[in-house]
Amino acid sequence: MHRKLLAAAMLLACGLAEAGTLRCGSKLVNEGDRAFEVERKCGEPDHRDLVGYTGGVYGDRELVIEEWVYGPSNGMLNILTFQGNRLTRIETKRAD
Repeated sequence: MHRKLLAAAMLLACGLAEAGTLRCGSKLVNEGDRAFEVERKCGEPDHRDLVGYTGGVYGDRELVIEEWVYGPSNGMLNILTFQGNRLTRIETKRAD
């Protein structure tokens, strides 16, 4: 029983360590990185979409929301969401 719990904890820890991180060759990209840092590490994305803008409430500035797509690579797409030039989300999904 103890071994099963240990194995489950290790799998969970591995999954948490990778959350919010993308490997580009030998470099890592993390949520919070700036767009120019991601482009320097991963290169030009295969596709870019302007999604919209955040709502500027009570004088707050509006931020551009953009998605960058890398791939497909090995049947997978990496979709990176930027808000105000900061990487806010890394999503990996199977290419259709």
